[in-house]
Amino acid sequence: MNLGKLQQVHLRDYWKHEALDFTNWLAKEENLNMLSEEIGIDIILQETEASVGRFNLDILAIEDNSDRKIVIENQLEQTDHDHLGKIITYASGFDAEIIIWIVKDVRDEHKQAIDWLNEHTDDKINFFVIKMELWKIDDSSPAPKFHIVSKPNNWAKALKSSASQPARETKLKMLQLEFWTEFNSFLDNSKSILRIRKPKAQHWYDMSFGTSKAHLSLNIDSTSKTMNTGIYIPDNKEFYNRLDEKKVEIENELGFSLKWFPLEQRKASRMYVIKEDIDIYDTTKWGEYFEWFKIYSERIHTTFSKYINT
Repeated sequence: MNLGKLQQVHLRDYWKHEALDFTNWLAKEENLNMLSEEIGIDIILQETEASVGRFNLDILAIEDNSDRKIVIENQLEQTDHDHLGKIITYASGFDAEIIIWIVKDVRDEHKQAIDWLNEHTDDKINFFVIKMELWKIDDSSPAPKFHIVSKPNNWAKALKSSASQPARETKLKMLQLEFWTEFNSFLDNSKSILRIRKPKAQHWYDMSFGTSKAHLSLNIDSTSKTMNTGIYIPDNKEFYNRLDEKKVEIENELGFSLKWFPLEQRKASRMYVIKEDIDIYDTTKWGEYFEWFKIYSERIHTTFSKYINT
C-alpha cells in the first residue's frame, strides 16, 4: 500500500492578502459552512468589511434560526494585543454574542485571555479562537482545516446562568445540556444527514435544513412528558400556507401524519410529529429518544427540503 506524505502549507502561500484574499474566501457560503460545522453554530453572512467607527470588521454575520450577531476577525499571523482589543471593540459595536478570532498561531497569554472572557461572561457571550491551517498530500491541492484552540465552556456557563434559579430548575437545565451534548455524539457516530448544532441548556434544539424561511426544531418537554420534531416557521404565513396546501402529498411521502399549527395569533407556524410518555430524567431511555429523533427528523428534513422553493 502506497501512502502519501501529509504536509502543512504556509497560509501566505495561498492567501497573499488577508482582507482581499482570505476574507473573501471565507465569506463564501461553502467555506462559512465548514466553519459552522466545526464550531456547531450556523453562520449566515451579512457583510464584509463592516464599519465600526474608524475600524473595519472582516465579517459580520448572524446565527441562522436565532439571528444572534456574529463577528469574525481574521489574522493570518500570530495573535497580538491589537487584534484582541479589536474583537472586543467589534463585539461591543455590533452587540454581538458570538465572537470568532481566526489566526495563524495563538500566544499562550491570548488563549488565557479568551478563556478568561469565556469564564467571566454569561451564557449569551461566546468567544472562539480558531487556528487556520492548510494541508496537502504530496502534490494535491491544499485543504483548509479549522482547529479550535479556545471555546466556551458550556457546562460552566450553564451553571453560572442558573445559579440564581431554584435547585430543580438548575438540575433540569444541566440535564438538558447533557441530553443535547450526548445527542450530538449520537448523531456524529451514526453519520446522520442532520447538521449538528452547539448544545444549549434548554428544552429545544434547532437545526438548519437549507432555507432561512424555516428550520427543524426538536423539543423535549419534561412537564408534559412529550418530545416532538418538526418544522418551525418564524414569520412566513405564506410559506406555511403553501406547505399546508400540499399536506396530503407531504404526509404520504413522510409515511406518518403531522400536527399542523398555523398559530393565527402569532407570527410563527409549526408542524410536527410527537412522542408521548417520555421521561428526560430516565437517562437509560436516552438512546431510544435519540434514535426516535434521528429517524423522524431525517425523514422530515429529506421530505421538506423538496418543498423549500415551491
